[in-house]
Amino acid sequence: MNTLKRIWDLYYDGFRSMTLGRTLWTVILIKLVVIFLVLKVFFFPNYLKQHAKGNEAEFVATELQP
Repeated sequence: MNTLKRIWDLYYDGFRSMTLGRTLWTVILIKLVVIFLVLKVFFFPNYLKQHAKGNEAEFVATELQP
């Protein structure tokens, strides 16, 4: 348990004393939000919901058959 506390203290002190790193992490988090939320909503619609009309399992089964 002492090892976990030392690891936690190492990361906590490192992130607390950051100046430029904090800004960079903020930019990274904003980019991730844009990628995963905004792009998914606008460029990757729910194809199955639009075409299956409520019976998703049957729709997938018919689409997989040659």
